[in-house]
Amino acid sequence: GQEQFVDPPSKVLTTIPFIQLTGGIVIISAKLNDFPDTLNFVLDSGSSGISLDSATAAYLNLKPVPSDRTIKGVGGVKKVPFLYNQELHFPGLTVDSLNFHVNDYSVLTSVYGEQIDGIIGYSLFSRYIFRLDYDSQRISICTIGPVRCPKGGFLLHPMISTLASTDVRVTDARRIDGRFLYDIGAGVCMMFNQDFVQDSQLLKKTRRLRAKQGEGVGGKIDMRVTVIKEVKLGPYRFHSVPAFVFDDENNVTSYPDMGGLIGNDILRRFNAIINYRKREFYLVPNSHFNEPFDYSYSGIELYLIDGEIVIGDVAEKSPAERAGLKEGDVVVAINNNFSQSLNQYKIALQVVNSHLRMIVRRNNQLKEIEFKTGSIRQR
Repeated sequence: GQEQFVDPPSKVLTTIPFIQLTGGIVIISAKLNDFPDTLNFVLDSGSSGISLDSATAAYLNLKPVPSDRTIKGVGGVKKVPFLYNQELHFPGLTVDSLNFHVNDYSVLTSVYGEQIDGIIGYSLFSRYIFRLDYDSQRISICTIGPVRCPKGGFLLHPMISTLASTDVRVTDARRIDGRFLYDIGAGVCMMFNQDFVQDSQLLKKTRRLRAKQGEGVGGKIDMRVTVIKEVKLGPYRFHSVPAFVFDDENNVTSYPDMGGLIGNDILRRFNAIINYRKREFYLVPNSHFNEPFDYSYSGIELYLIDGEIVIGDVAEKSPAERAGLKEGDVVVAINNNFSQSLNQYKIALQVVNSHLRMIVRRNNQLKEIEFKTGSIRQR
C-alpha cells in the first residue's frame, strides 16, 4: 500500500501577552536582531507583509534599501524601502529571514498615544498558526499542522492573497452579501467603500451621515459615520452596528472585489484560530461578544503630539464645534481628569449624551468648555 504522509499536529511554540488599544487593536512586543529594546507591533491581517516605523529604524541605525515596491493604505500609496533578512525575537521563539518594509507610522503613534514601532502582517501569519484569546489577552504562535478546534464555534474559509477577505452579509435599506477585508488592524466595526454604498443602495438616500476624521497608513482621511441595522458574519449577527463610509481614492479595498472591511471592534468579540496556510479561521464567541458598540459623537479626534494631547479636525455642526472647540486646542483635562492619558480621554468621549467639561489651552490661555456628546444612532 501507499504510505500516507500526515502532518504532525500543530503545537504551541510560544504564548505571549498582548495589550489592546481603542477599537480593540492588538499590540504585541518583540525584539529585532540583537537590539535590547522591546518594540511594539500592531498585529494586522490587513497588512501584506511586515514593517518597521522609519523613526524606529533610524533610532536603531538601520539603513533601509530603496525598492520599487509600493504599499497602499487608506491615506495614500507610496514606494517603500526594505530591511532584508532580519530576525524577530519573541519570548521563546525566533523568526528569521524577515524582509521589513519601512514606513512612517508617527500618525499611528499619535492616534493611540503609544509608541508603534511596526506592523506584523502576512509575513508571520503565513508561517504559523495564531491563536488569539481576547479573554486572557494572550496569543499563542503554533506550528503548521492539524488543529483541534474547541466546540461551539464557526469555521470561516477566507480568501487569502496576502490579505484575508471573507463573506459578510450587511443589512440596512437592503440586504447585501459582500466580501470584506478581514482586518484585525482596524479599530472599527465596519468601513465601506463609498462606491459600494452607492452601487448597492445599502443605505436609504435620505440617510444623514455625520462627518468624522479617520487615520490610516499614509495619513488622515475624511469619513462619514452612521449605524446600519445588521452585520452577519457566519451564523453570528450584530445589530445597530456603527459603520464608516469613505471615499477610497486609492482603491485599497479593491472594489468591486471587496466592499470595504470588517474591523477588530467586531472581530475582537471572538477568540480565533487563524490558519492562513489552510485558509481556515475558526471563531468562538468570547466574553466581549455582547459588549455595546460605541455610538457616541463629539465631532473631534484627539492626538498625542510632542507629549501633548491635541484636538485634530473639528467636524462642522458637531457638538464640539457648537461648543467652540477648535483644531489645535491642547487638552489639559476632561471632567477633572488631569492624567493626560489619551486612552482615558478617548473613553470619556465614548459615552453617549454625557456632559463633558474640558479645560483646553489656546494661545497660552486656559478655557473651560462644556458640551454634551451626541449619538450616531439618531436618525
